[in-house]
Amino acid sequence: MPINFDKALALLKEQGYTTYRIRKDNIISQSALQKMKNGTGEISTRTIERLCSVLNCQPGDLMEYIPNTET
Repeated sequence: MPINFDKALALLKEQGYTTYRIRKDNIISQSALQKMKNGTGEISTRTIERLCSVLNCQPGDLMEYIPNTET
């Protein structure tokens, strides 16, 4: 997947959001969190919007485009 969410996962960890707290506070769905961790599937703009709101950041702070090197 050309979009990498390692930056979002690092921000969540940095601000003290554990998997338990993300579920408990209903920050994002468990399936969205798994997609971010595994790099599979698509993350909705609502999820990105929610993360930006909670983490007080911009979408570029959450994700990075990594070009596909396979031809």
